[in-house]
Order: sequence, then C-alpha cells, then structure tokens
Amino acid sequence: MKKTLQKLLRTVSGNLPDIPFEVRFWDGEVERFGSGVPSFILIFNKKEVVNRIFNRGSMGFGEEYVAGNIDVEGDFQQLVRLGMDPRFQDMKLSLRTKAAVLLQHLNSLNTIKRSPRNIARAYDLGNDFYKQYLDESMAYSCAYFRSKEDTLEQAQQQKYEHICRKLQLKEGETLIDIGCGWGGMLLYAARHYGIKGVGCTLSAHQAEYAKEKMVQEGLEKSITILREDYRNMKGQFDKFVSIGMFEHVGKGFIPRFMEKTKTLLKPGGIGLLHTVGKEADTAGDPWTVKYIFPGAYIPILDHVIRTMGERGLVPVDIENLRLHYAATLDEWGRRFEANARKIEEMFDWRLVRMWRMFLHGSAGAFQWGYLRLYQILFTNGLNNLLSLTREHLYGETKEVSP
Repeated sequence: MKKTLQKLLRTVSGNLPDIPFEVRFWDGEVERFGSGVPSFILIFNKKEVVNRIFNRGSMGFGEEYVAGNIDVEGDFQQLVRLGMDPRFQDMKLSLRTKAAVLLQHLNSLNTIKRSPRNIARAYDLGNDFYKQYLDESMAYSCAYFRSKEDTLEQAQQQKYEHICRKLQLKEGETLIDIGCGWGGMLLYAARHYGIKGVGCTLSAHQAEYAKEKMVQEGLEKSITILREDYRNMKGQFDKFVSIGMFEHVGKGFIPRFMEKTKTLLKPGGIGLLHTVGKEADTAGDPWTVKYIFPGAYIPILDHVIRTMGERGLVPVDIENLRLHYAATLDEWGRRFEANARKIEEMFDWRLVRMWRMFLHGSAGAFQWGYLRLYQILFTNGLNNLLSLTREHLYGETKEVSP
C-alpha cells in the first residue's frame, strides 16, 4: 500500500508541479515532491493509516488526522488542493465503508423530530466557542469583501447590506429570516432599514443570544426570535431571506422547503436564498456530514432552480460568491489558530484538530474544489416592479457598522 500511495502522489504532483511538498513515513523514509521549499509536510505516524485511507477515502483521512495518526505541517490548504485531484476524489471505497455512509445518511435525515438533534450537534458547542473565530455579529456564513483590506467585521456587515439592497427593503416592511442564527441579519435590517422581522432557529444557544442582542439594542418591538422548525412557521411577509440554513434541509426536503417559502412570502414578494451549492452532481464529503454538520446536503444549482419554478417561485438573479467564502474561511481559520490553545482548554486537542481540518479543508474546497456560494434572488410569482438594472446594488456605498 505504501508503494501504491507513493506512485499516486508522484502522479498527482506531476499534474500540480507548483505545489512542492514532503511526505514522511512511519519507517523514517522521506520523499519530496516538486521543487523548492515544501509548502506542507504530510506525516504518516502509523503504517495502518495508509490502508484506512484507501479503504475509507476522505472519511479515513479525516478520522486518522483527528486521532493524531496523521500530522500536517505548513499550508493545510495546499494539501486540500492536491486532494481535489480526481484520482483521490474517485477513489473506490470498500463495500463496508459505502454501507456505513448510507446508514449514516439514513440516520441523519432532517425530519421534524431529528432536525433539532442535528442542529444541536452542529451549533451547540456554545457561543463562547464560536466567538473564538467569528466576527462581532456572530455571522456563520459567507461574508462580502469589497477589497482585500476589509476586516471580517466589515465584510459581514457589507454582506447584510448587499442582501438588504437585493431585497430592496423599505421601512415598515416585514421580513422573515429562516435559520436566523445569532440574529445578525435581522438586527442589521431593523437598525438600518426599519423593518419588522421574525426569525427562527432550532439552536437554543443561538436563540438566546439573538434575543439578548435584540433587547440590548432596543429592538424588541421590531424583531421576534423563535426557536422553531421552519416547517412550523406561520404568517405572510413582504420579504424572505435564508442565509446558510438551506444546506441543512436535506435533498429529500427541498420541495417542502420551497412550498413553505411560497406560503410565507406574499404574492410578488422578494426572497433571497444564500446557500452553499455546486453545479455538478459530485460526491459529498461523508466526514463533514458525520462530524461537523449531521444531515447536511450540498444542493445542486439546477435542482434548486427547478424546484423553485415548480412551486411558482421565479428566480431573477444568481450571484456566485465562491471566492468571498474562501476569504471568509481564511479569516475564520486565522482567528481559530490564534485561539487554538484556548479552545483546547475549553474542549480537548481532538476538537481543535477536527475544526482545523474543517475550516482549512472548506477554504481549500471553495478555492480549488467543487463548492460554490450562491445568492439566489427570486419572487413569489411575477413581479413587474423590480429594478431593471443592478445599479441599486452598486450605487453610492455607505459605511456599515455592527
């Protein structure tokens, strides 16, 4: 297996000669690939690791890394870039692994009963944990960078402003936020646009935090935060937004989500769906689904658009913010590493390794892999009063603040 791995690495390195790297094996052998100073060093601490990777693919690599049987020194994202090679992505998994992945999928489907448990696994490590790497508004979604000099705080506020302009929000309008997280979008829209908003989340920590912020800012008469499943939400609203929640819906529940969206949005109303997605039907990452986001599913763009259309929702604009999410994850990763020792004291070293792999792996997947970030603007039925151009998005800019 060792020789097979070395041969595979030589082939992949030949396709990406601009990534010099070094591999150190358990028996002391060291092999260098490419020329120049290694961008990363991959260390196999145990012989059994190679067999597990070939049998279990990304699941095997992730589990062995978190267990400390693999180490990575240097630029983790360059390792991810190598891992995006089709030779790794198309690696045939054992029947046992395939069966385990299928069982994991079936046991994490986002039914009304199971969704709260999945969300608790994904988000309820506690607000203090997420404060170690998120911005002040606790936005756990792609930011919007106008320049490379923007701070994460600026970029997240600019994301809210960008969405508000797309929705063409007006004072006094009603806005529903499905999967409102820690409440950043609703707080921004109420503060800057004078809307009346309702948000829902299944996370107790998120709901509590959002309510506290709402009271601190004196917006309790403008915003309502509910700890509720989106399928149980009621009412009709002028505008609709969902940011970073759609990935948790699950493939089989996408039609239900669109049906619910149509009932919540007034006829002619404007909505925006902000979601990770992809344009091709590629295999997902079972490690991320098992350990980070149980029940998650990365939707395919044409499936989303087709399902919208079948429910009478009309897509009017699609923007791909892929590189914005790569930059967001880079900043999250930098902040995470700066606070890694504190996080280890809060939890343990395994959690640090798990989140390090997730953050840097995700950044690499947006930079070089199949992941995209779509903002899909749509209306409930036809709306002939929309702006004819995008000038309202990119006209006079204003300073935004948390």
